[in-house]
Amino acid sequence: MAPKGATHSGSRDKSPSRIPNGKSKSSKGKKSDYSSDGVSDNDIFLLPGSDFQILGFLTVLAAAVRLFRIYQPSSVVFDEVHFGGFASKYIKGKFFMDVHPPLAKMLLTLAGWLAGFDGGFDFKEIGKDYTAPGVPYVAMRLLPAIFGVLTIPTMFLTLKATGCRTITACLGASLLIFENGLLTQSRLILLDSPLITFTAFTALAWISFTNQHEQGPEKAFEPTWWFWLVATGLGLGATVSVKWVGLFTIAWVGSLTALQLWVLLGDTRTVTLRLWTKHLLARTFCLIVIPATFYMSMFAIHFLCLVNPGDGDGFMSSEFQATLNSKSMQDVPADVALGSRVSIRHHNTQGGYLHSHNHMYPAGSHQQQITLYPHKDENNVFLLENQTQPEGPNGPVTGFKAWDKFYPLTYIENGATLKLYHVTTDRRLHSHDVRPPVTEAEWQNEVTAYGYEGFEGDANDLFRVDIVKSMSDGVEAKQRLRTIQTKFKLIHIMTGCVLFSHKVKLPDWGFEQQEVTCAKGGTLPNSVWYIEANEHPMLGADTEKVNYRKPGFFSKFWELQKVMWKTNAGLVDSHAWDSRPPSWPVLRRGINFWGKDNRQIYLIGNPVVWWSSTLAIAIYVAFKGLAILRWQRGYNDYKLETFKRFDYEIGTSVLGWAFHYFPFFLMQRQLFLHHYFPALYFAILALSQTYDFTSNRIKGLGLRERPLVGKAGAMVFLGFTVVAFGMYAPLSYGNPWTQSACKKVKLIGTWDFDCNLFHTDLSQYGSPSASANGAAATSGPPMVPAQKNDKAVQKPLGSPDDASVTPQHKKAGDRELKVRYKDNEGNELNEAQVAELSDNVSFETLYETSTRYLDAAGNELPPDAAAESVAPPHPDVEGRNPETLDGAIGDEGAREQPATADADVDVDKEQSVVKGEMGNDGKPRPASEANEATKL
Repeated sequence: MAPKGATHSGSRDKSPSRIPNGKSKSSKGKKSDYSSDGVSDNDIFLLPGSDFQILGFLTVLAAAVRLFRIYQPSSVVFDEVHFGGFASKYIKGKFFMDVHPPLAKMLLTLAGWLAGFDGGFDFKEIGKDYTAPGVPYVAMRLLPAIFGVLTIPTMFLTLKATGCRTITACLGASLLIFENGLLTQSRLILLDSPLITFTAFTALAWISFTNQHEQGPEKAFEPTWWFWLVATGLGLGATVSVKWVGLFTIAWVGSLTALQLWVLLGDTRTVTLRLWTKHLLARTFCLIVIPATFYMSMFAIHFLCLVNPGDGDGFMSSEFQATLNSKSMQDVPADVALGSRVSIRHHNTQGGYLHSHNHMYPAGSHQQQITLYPHKDENNVFLLENQTQPEGPNGPVTGFKAWDKFYPLTYIENGATLKLYHVTTDRRLHSHDVRPPVTEAEWQNEVTAYGYEGFEGDANDLFRVDIVKSMSDGVEAKQRLRTIQTKFKLIHIMTGCVLFSHKVKLPDWGFEQQEVTCAKGGTLPNSVWYIEANEHPMLGADTEKVNYRKPGFFSKFWELQKVMWKTNAGLVDSHAWDSRPPSWPVLRRGINFWGKDNRQIYLIGNPVVWWSSTLAIAIYVAFKGLAILRWQRGYNDYKLETFKRFDYEIGTSVLGWAFHYFPFFLMQRQLFLHHYFPALYFAILALSQTYDFTSNRIKGLGLRERPLVGKAGAMVFLGFTVVAFGMYAPLSYGNPWTQSACKKVKLIGTWDFDCNLFHTDLSQYGSPSASANGAAATSGPPMVPAQKNDKAVQKPLGSPDDASVTPQHKKAGDRELKVRYKDNEGNELNEAQVAELSDNVSFETLYETSTRYLDAAGNELPPDAAAESVAPPHPDVEGRNPETLDGAIGDEGAREQPATADADVDVDKEQSVVKGEMGNDGKPRPASEANEATKL
């Protein structure tokens, strides 16, 4: 709301219907209420018929631009890998975890389902063909395209609601139509188009409500006033239900709401305390309760759709998982005694089981691996033994089954010393003062499985039970071990370290399962465990049994919000196409979405629109700074109506830009150019308003008296915009292009779209031979680089194909460990040369990384045959959510998949681990090294 006494003349269209009764609030005389002088009723429902005709024409034009050749490309593009894949999981009802709220994903699913999509297509690879399996991808792309079209009339109406002329509203809407970046993003199965449309609708509703509010007490609580306030709340709920970027929109509306309430509080003549409270409650209900209810209702639908287990289970707690079909657990005995066979789960990484298998560490002690594994498996079963064997009639009873026939049972109390016997491999949980193979930190000891059948163990097998009473449930559970209810630590007797796990994953030799160590002073959450499964031969059917508590909706909702927050914050790896916020307003770099058949889709904005909108923001910032300086020096600029309206109206749009832009500076996660799109919308709004003030409202410039000059300027500017749009349209649509045309429009060296990808002449696109021999032509799935690390390492003992461990499928982007010997000049030595030199020279270990390209069959290709430019997949939902491979992964026949659960980072103690995950130059490794969308 403008400062008290601020005025503007409203719409400049000379239409009686724009001003009720043909009157506007006079600027003469001192105001006695909180209304703003000179404010007209800019109700968009009262626009003249000519405006609606223009609006219809712009909408049709937007549809033509957005829907042009929407069927191309007919293969998976960039983030369609994820959001198309989520549609498949919704249809199949398989639970997944994503960092974004569900509204847009459910709308995409609905579009696909209505078009006949059965969820059978997996979207796993960029470039994977849609046409052969009959995927209704055009229908799914139509949904974001329609949202993109709706943004244009929304911009038109928003500018009219601010009081701008029709020519200004046309200009703002046209800039959106011919903005290449928004066009590209709205033609694919992505979330940003619905996000921008809901953001735009919220801005329209709020600006319309503000117009009603500024007309004073006579408009308060009228039907139109309520309509726009409720619409704002629904818009906020929809925006934040697409992406959490909607929180920035909430902050924008919230700050302006606070300003309105502050001004109302200062109106002591017409606003009583009771009336002010009524204003507060109305805004609280519409701008807090309605959005929150809308947001939660989207998750209620989300939970109703995803009722089956899926690859997102590992993110959630055991209680949450138990609510899914076939994941519920039978009641288990509550009492834990010596001789119990138990499965032990890690508390903080949300469900990983203590696990071992018959494979050895490649370094350290070379003893058997202990890991954390996210699925139920016989290799998770440990038998709890006393530190000494039980006494029988003829002396100590030997063997791990010695406690099976002793009654009464010996329950395990707090402080008891135990040995944990791994049933399937006949080895015991063991630790010693040896550094782990991955986390080679002084405060970490290696944890192994050690021994053999018949071996009684040694002192390094002993662990003391330390019950964490504050986390245990029930009086008995705080005194002795009880299934599920007791949370405890296992303290190694000989070294004092605590059994510990964190988010670090083992390399391929550990099947990418989660690392388990023994930490000296490990943080409490990562050192806490509990027993989930428990059985003992002497526990009868009538023994007390327990199970997980079934969480209600609010418990599941809140848990999922925390997991989404953690996962989103953890996306900090480098990506081949990421960028940082300072580069966005100047359009320094785009994103390579897709490249195939000598064509490319590259997300790049229209430079005319981006640079001019950034200039508009800079002009306002300079104006505001100068205005503050002049105010401090005693100038009376704010007594001028136009000055005040310029400051407030454009300031509102610039504030929206700032709220949607500057928070990204605080984020360490991966960021991309498309994160700027909501801010860009507000920047275009500010640019259009600046034009309206310059050409029609500000006296002294001469344009107000010469309207044809202002209109001609708008047409010229729009002409430049259309020309620039056409120049970069081949990158937006994936159309044929030539190398020479591409190079001519590459204005900035950091625009890294590949001009050599295209043919030299457009006629070559119709030639089959040119397509076959082109530099990047392909007929199958796109090739992705496979990383190969040449490291001098020792191979793990045991075969990866051993029946006790289900090996991982080889993925594109996997690292291959290989030992190579080279001389000082870099020449590779064969085995005979190495043997000859071994007695006379010593070899140093150097770490090198090389890249080779594989086709779909795994055959190595020469570099020139792998020139196709393929966009690495987007990381927003990957890296923390491994896809299941072909075949079911569940409690039966579980595969050796990596532990997917995340945990709080032990910031201080894990710095060495974080550094170890970086390259030698300290820069993060590219996310494409092991990427979900590149699995073959």
